[in-house]
Amino acid sequence: MEKDILIIGAGPAGLSTALHLQKLEPSLTGRILILEKAQHPRPKLCAGGLVGDAEVLLERLGLDVCEIPHVDNQVTHFDFAGKGLSVRIPGAHSLRIIRRNEFDAWLAKKTLERGIEIRQGVTVLKILPDADGVSVETDSGSFRARLVVGADGSNGVVRRAILPHEPIYTARLLEVLAPPRPNAHHLNQDAYFDFSPVPLGIAGYTWDFPTSVEGQPMRCWGIYDANILSSGPRAPLKETLAAEMARCGYSLDELELKGHPIRWFDPFLRISAPRVLLAGDAAGADPLFGEGISIALGYGRLAAREIIQAFKNNRFDLSGYRRRVRFSPLGQTLFARWVIAYLIYSFQWKWFQVLLWRFLQPIVILVAWVFVLNWGRRLR
Repeated sequence: MEKDILIIGAGPAGLSTALHLQKLEPSLTGRILILEKAQHPRPKLCAGGLVGDAEVLLERLGLDVCEIPHVDNQVTHFDFAGKGLSVRIPGAHSLRIIRRNEFDAWLAKKTLERGIEIRQGVTVLKILPDADGVSVETDSGSFRARLVVGADGSNGVVRRAILPHEPIYTARLLEVLAPPRPNAHHLNQDAYFDFSPVPLGIAGYTWDFPTSVEGQPMRCWGIYDANILSSGPRAPLKETLAAEMARCGYSLDELELKGHPIRWFDPFLRISAPRVLLAGDAAGADPLFGEGISIALGYGRLAAREIIQAFKNNRFDLSGYRRRVRFSPLGQTLFARWVIAYLIYSFQWKWFQVLLWRFLQPIVILVAWVFVLNWGRRLR
């Protein structure tokens, strides 16, 4: 089967690419095919935090995330050992929590409603670019496209096919769902990030969000390690998370723990090859917090613009894609988060983390406001 544009992966990055293509160049709508190996709604391990930038991008697409179940956090805490900085946005929520299986299925439904074809249950086996196009071998037959978008996640086949020798920078993550406990310290609708693991050699934090699973209130707990400190001794992730949960009245042994990797952004790595470009986690997520949803939606807009330009010029080398991503508002925030991650996670001294999160609050808020957040409105 032949299509002009083949998108591998029906997560936020792939669906955002298709939706932006449909919005920016409606004539391409019928020339797009999305392949997804699973069936929506599919299980997806993700804490599900939506920052304001994600909502801005969705609103521009004419989409209202309030259509799906969500929990709004009014206050988000950035702590070290339970004390630190509290952030609230007057008249708005600071963080919106969704379940990824529900969010992705909703976004796929909206994509189908706009006339874009999605084939689910199709596993991609090989990607073979050549001078005239790209051949894609799957367990459901062969496809041919003029251009392919790899939006198939951190372990996707597309990146491995086109960039087999590029370095891999991968964060570690563990996640668990727990019912609220009457004696829990964090029994409220606030979200918590605690950077106590940094002096233990873990380049990251533990988190605790309220969420909702099939209408039932739950807490989503987890621990993130960017792996920036991988050369030195590190505390085990599971035991570190268990200790933090025990401090708040939970026993990790009673719960189901899951883990997955996150490929994070590095400004020096390639994200395209002739006729193939990457988006979302395949190109690189946020190394500071491991945030992926808003980043994936932003990649979709940039990928769509790159594709439209390629078809207009009939040039598919895509050699300028990395530069255009890098100098976009999304690329600028990813670069800033990459730099900040190395700065705050490399200084493992306890006193530094206490100083950062408890005493330098105005500086932290300013840096976050200018360099980390609010890039979505500037993305064109």
